Amino acid sequence: MIMDIKTMIKGAVISAVAFSGMVACTANYLEINSNPYGVTDDEMQRDGYAVRAALVGMSNGVISPDVNTAQFTECLLGGTQGGYFADGKDVSGWPNTISNYNPTDDWTNVFMKSSHFIPVIYSNYRMLRQVTDDPVILAVGEIIKVAAMHRITDAYGPIPYSKIGENGEINVPYDSQEDVYKKMFEELNAAIEALTPNRTNNFSASADVVYGGNVEKWIKFANSLKLRLAMRVVYADKELAKEMAESAVKHEVGVMTSNDDNALFGAWGTNGNPVRFAVMYNMYSEGKHECITSGDSHAAADIICYMNGYNDPRRAFYFTRSEWTGYDYVGLRRGIVIPAAAIVHQYCGPVIETDDPACWMNAAEVAFLKAEAVAVFGFDMGTDARSAYEEGIRLSFEQYGASGYASYIADNTSVPSLYTDPAGSNSYSSVISEITIAWDEGATPEQKQERIITQKWIANWLLGNEAWADFRRTGYPRLIPATEAGNKSTDRTLTTTGARRIEYPDAEAVSNAENYHAAVSTLLGGSDNMSTRLWFDCKPDNPTYSR
Repeated sequence: MIMDIKTMIKGAVISAVAFSGMVACTANYLEINSNPYGVTDDEMQRDGYAVRAALVGMSNGVISPDVNTAQFTECLLGGTQGGYFADGKDVSGWPNTISNYNPTDDWTNVFMKSSHFIPVIYSNYRMLRQVTDDPVILAVGEIIKVAAMHRITDAYGPIPYSKIGENGEINVPYDSQEDVYKKMFEELNAAIEALTPNRTNNFSASADVVYGGNVEKWIKFANSLKLRLAMRVVYADKELAKEMAESAVKHEVGVMTSNDDNALFGAWGTNGNPVRFAVMYNMYSEGKHECITSGDSHAAADIICYMNGYNDPRRAFYFTRSEWTGYDYVGLRRGIVIPAAAIVHQYCGPVIETDDPACWMNAAEVAFLKAEAVAVFGFDMGTDARSAYEEGIRLSFEQYGASGYASYIADNTSVPSLYTDPAGSNSYSSVISEITIAWDEGATPEQKQERIITQKWIANWLLGNEAWADFRRTGYPRLIPATEAGNKSTDRTLTTTGARRIEYPDAEAVSNAENYHAAVSTLLGGSDNMSTRLWFDCKPDNPTYSR
């Protein structure tokens, strides 16, 4: 008898996270030769199960259901550098962190060396090719691979990609980030071409934990992902960006336009959403007091200052209430000397329920991508910038069930609030941004870009790695810089610029030495450090560098 797919998924995820307990882990992630695929070889060969197991396994490689892995990538890397989360554990627990720009290898190797990403993606894709020649199934696998791997190149820059082994072995030459992106466009185009004539030929819902086997929705996601990647490279290769963006929107199926199109993954184990579990690590308690916000990660001051200033109705859906008297919503500043838990626990945490899915991409983001493409670069998106911008806000309000959309988009006076730290030690006296909400057709392209990216950032809450990529690419949203004391690295530029990438795993300089050194010397200009700008991070007037 074939085991029910949901039961198998749940079992696989439980086994992945059972060891984690309630203490944040910074374990060695270099053991990629273990079996990370969630199922045994015998299970993979069961009639009808192999395709389901392989697709679910690949999906696990986008946002990992493993709690410790998700904590590193979503909370401690993308969450902090994207302006959504602030670390909540003081120096006695975390002396070396990404947000303090002095991380150890355990903090920076996860995307490239963890058994939960590249080995999971490629081994399951190899299995998929072995058990089926169905072009629909293989095309969906290709889309999932790009959805996962673009996050990895966005973290490091050049990575092994075109020559990577079938089991995810990465002891091979690195591709430049330009070549990685061009290859991903080829793969998305091929997948879209394969799926389009089969748009009504849905496959087994049990094999697809994202769209339930709906082929047309996979086409929309693939086109939307292509649009995201096109705008990522717009400053590095505008003509390529234009070609990819316009072809995505003008395709006969097109891009996401409704929240029903959102790419959501929710195949969790008993601990539920791994980001929720991670932020709840080490909840503070003393006597009869139990913390009601969060533990290892708190909501960042940046996003709460914007949403407080805008009186944003989505705050109640995003944040727990703070425990500071007189502050409904107040975030913890990122990149600081973190105070003791008795202080930190009072700042807001994120609202994430146990069964909440992880969002890979939403329709609101797609609308904002179109708005930027039109307003800043003059691409043909089949709409005007204002309509796309306001549609992005509307879709986000709808996604969270928030009211007040009409008055929100008409607000042309509200700006982000100043950051006053209730603890008194890490306030930021400067104005973060003077950008308002209401669309202004007479604004400069730069002002339009800031307005669009700011609202896109708010709508993409919890997609920290995407927010971090946008911040590096455009300089928006404007974020509160680290404090001088909070920058514990020797590179003082990071205080104001933030991390531009993360360093390669230490093991690469040993196990893949020739290829590693070639990549650093020829593709990164000789510097494997956090301040090295990636290929797409080349906006000539990026405001981050002028503050």
